[in-house]
Amino acid sequence: MAGFVALLRGVNVGGNKRVPMAELRALLSALGYTDVQTVLNSGNAVFASPGRSTTTHATRIQTAIAENLGVVAAVIVKSATEIAAIESGNALATVATEPSRLLVAFTRNATDLRELAALAQYLHPPERLHVGEHAAYLWCANGILQSKAGEALLGRHGRAATTRNWATLLKISGILRQNAA
Repeated sequence: MAGFVALLRGVNVGGNKRVPMAELRALLSALGYTDVQTVLNSGNAVFASPGRSTTTHATRIQTAIAENLGVVAAVIVKSATEIAAIESGNALATVATEPSRLLVAFTRNATDLRELAALAQYLHPPERLHVGEHAAYLWCANGILQSKAGEALLGRHGRAATTRNWATLLKISGILRQNAA
C-alpha cells in the first residue's frame, strides 16, 4: 500500500467551507482508503491505498466531499514519494528561518505549477520565491499577511494551487514516513 495526502483547498478558513475532520476521515474510510489520519483542521488527510494515481484519488475524494458533505473544494493529492521530493527540493531552506512564514504551494499539474512563477513580480526583498519540480516555495520574511506575493498566491494567482506552511508540510511528511515504516 502506498501513502498519500489529500490537500483540500480553502476549507475551514474563516468559517467557510466547513469540513469536520471526523467526517472527512469517515468519508475516506468509506471510499476504501486505509490508515486515514487528518492533520490539523485545515483539510489535510493522510491515507494509504493500493492505487497509485494521484489524479484518480483527487477526483474521487473531491466528488465524494461534494456529494456527501455538500462542500465544493478543490482536492490535490500527492504521494508520499512526491512529498519527500517536495521536502528535499526546498531551495529556500537555508533562508527561511520561520517555518510558519514559508508557504509551499501544491498544484495538480506541472503547467499550473510553472504559472506560479508570475508571483515573482510581487516580491519585495527579503522575500524569495522558488518554483521547483513538485511545488513552489514562497518565503514571506515579514509575515504572510504583509506579503503582496503571499496575497497573490492565496488569491487570484493561486486558484489552481493550495498552500500549506512549512511546519504543516513537515508534520504531513513525518506521518507519511511513520506509516511507511
